[in-house]
Amino acid sequence: MHVSANVLLPDQGTGPFHTLYLLHGLSDDHSIWLRRTRIEHYLLGKPLIVVMPQGFRGFYTNNTDGPRYADYIVNDVVGATERFFPAHKNRSARHVGGLSMGGYGALRLGLGFPEHFESVHSHSGALLYPNRGAPRDSSLFGTHEYPQIFGRSSAVGTDHDLLHLAATFPANKPRPRILIDCGAEDFLLDQNRQASAELKRLGLTHTYREFPGAHNWDYWDVHIRAAIDFHLNETTNAKA
Repeated sequence: MHVSANVLLPDQGTGPFHTLYLLHGLSDDHSIWLRRTRIEHYLLGKPLIVVMPQGFRGFYTNNTDGPRYADYIVNDVVGATERFFPAHKNRSARHVGGLSMGGYGALRLGLGFPEHFESVHSHSGALLYPNRGAPRDSSLFGTHEYPQIFGRSSAVGTDHDLLHLAATFPANKPRPRILIDCGAEDFLLDQNRQASAELKRLGLTHTYREFPGAHNWDYWDVHIRAAIDFHLNETTNAKA
């Protein structure tokens, strides 16, 4: 099917550049980061392409009974970006991040396809949704959607399960740098704390931060700036 994406290109230089694949949340689309934040301003002078693809409502994972959204990002979105734009074509220059559903998606892609992404960030991520079973409250996430995405039985121990991906991470593959943050008033705070503690127990090195704020664009507009710096600070000084 035809899909859409917004792409921000550096205002200086000719590349090739590093690329951040920036994922939206459950109720939004590829346009939301441009409409609700000042990300275009935050990127001024930075050698970074930002690709904001349409992610639909599939959690950026290969749905059990539906589209293969993880493959779509890794193969189609990354492939098209590196054909059409002046992007480096190797792992050390690829980064992925997102908010809420997109925060889960970023870790799903980073842990599931570690040979593709050098760094990962999650804002307010729905990191344990596959481990919780079908939600009772369908006001945000329809109960019919859950089994289509994660399966009708438990998703624990499958590729949907971030803790399973961490526990079974191949010893011969490079580990992405990971940044996770969440607002202290966010309804997903307990999930983020629990996920971080479990990832630490499993030996997955990552940075976890909490800040004042809730599950809203006031929070994400502030903290996307630190995420951009996280992706660039330790990578652009090295040869991509």
